[in-house]
Amino acid sequence: MEHKIKQIISKLDSPQISFADVRITFTDYESITFMNGNLRGYDSSKASPAIGIRVLIDGCFGFAGSKDLSDASIDKLISRAKSNATHGAKFQKEKLSFPALPATIGEYIHQPEIDPFQMSLEEKLDYFKKLAELIKPQAKIVNSHVAAEFERQEKYYANSEGSYSHTLVYNTLPLMGVVAADAGVIQSRTWPGHMSAGRAGFELFYRQQFMENTERIIKEATDLLSAPTITEEKADIIIGGGHLALQLHESIGHATEADRIFGQEISYAGKTFVKPSMLGSFKYGSDILNVYSDSTDPRGLGYHPLDDEGVPGKRVDIIKDGILVDQQTSRHIAHKLGLEPSSNMKASFADDIPLVRMSNLCIAPGLGSLKDLIADTEHGYLLDFTKTWSIDDNRNNFQFTTEIGYKIQDGKITSIVKEPTYYGITPEFWNACDRICGEEEWAYHSTFHCGKGEPGQVMRLSHGVAPARFKNINVSVKIYS
Repeated sequence: MEHKIKQIISKLDSPQISFADVRITFTDYESITFMNGNLRGYDSSKASPAIGIRVLIDGCFGFAGSKDLSDASIDKLISRAKSNATHGAKFQKEKLSFPALPATIGEYIHQPEIDPFQMSLEEKLDYFKKLAELIKPQAKIVNSHVAAEFERQEKYYANSEGSYSHTLVYNTLPLMGVVAADAGVIQSRTWPGHMSAGRAGFELFYRQQFMENTERIIKEATDLLSAPTITEEKADIIIGGGHLALQLHESIGHATEADRIFGQEISYAGKTFVKPSMLGSFKYGSDILNVYSDSTDPRGLGYHPLDDEGVPGKRVDIIKDGILVDQQTSRHIAHKLGLEPSSNMKASFADDIPLVRMSNLCIAPGLGSLKDLIADTEHGYLLDFTKTWSIDDNRNNFQFTTEIGYKIQDGKITSIVKEPTYYGITPEFWNACDRICGEEEWAYHSTFHCGKGEPGQVMRLSHGVAPARFKNINVSVKIYS
């Protein structure tokens, strides 16, 4: 395949083409769903091929993609990509440009501890059946589910600058949950929460201790039925890592995707309140907040030796000591903003066009354990396990609700509250962060389903976070009613 992709690049060696790249992917995928103890869904595909060809002509990118890798199809794709660029250039007001990069060669082969595609279907179904039996409807539990998605993707990339990479990765998304109901009240609990995916194989189910937490989610879902709600208007809140990953994703991650500054996502996923003039001076968060994009860490789903336009993986500070200092960029947008490209151009499959996407977007750890942080909190709530959320098109005003909250009084957890909800404005919220837990609490939380683009793509990406405390946050629905 290396020979094939380099052969395609050679066909794109033309004076009219100032830059070109080609991607080829082969993807294995499997999903399994149990509902109320019974198998309800199964889907599988093996070695699904895709190819994408992109050319830059007269300052305009032309792209063409297909699932057909035959020589005849490739010739048609080259012709279509050139035609799309040539015709698009006639209507494009601003010509795209960016500096050349040195040729880079990269390879990464990931091997999971337990390859889900080498396991027999019977072995996998037996495990899920046992797990589903443990959480099936009982007492006040009226609904339950166990689900898994497994992906194996091999990717080849080459561009006209001489860069080439070959990668093979395994990703797994595991989840289970229960719903409890009584007297018109309904509550739910999931495990391990909203962002449970990982760069791993079947071992992720053991690593995340699914069997060991079945009794916990049943008990907590049932206890939530009679639990009180938060009554204060404002309170200090500690956000657990699983939910903080989503808060980071929505109010910093998407807000600092620089294509949004120039209106490239307005019609689908929104824009951003961030402006170019804010770089280097805007106080995005408190002094202890440090956020970085790191595509060099193979523990996260966002790792890559090269992104999908040939920029080597790198670690880039986005927020430094609370100040917005950089953006997640493409080569063109970085050049336009006077920045170095951040290695954040990715596409879900080869026949998707690359977009500015999060890779491994992380909050640098602080000091101390979660136990220490709770002990340091006189009165407040520990919130975790995402339930619902909403954020405006500018990534500025938001509302988040978690499945459960743990009330803290005099440094100890005393009880639970149901559906704790908090509200905020992005800069005000992050400036209220007064403590972040240390390395011992820091971990990646990952998703399979970050949507962006038209046609839509879903990206696999990760967030490294540790629990953090935020002071005097709006937690009352009455304020906004």
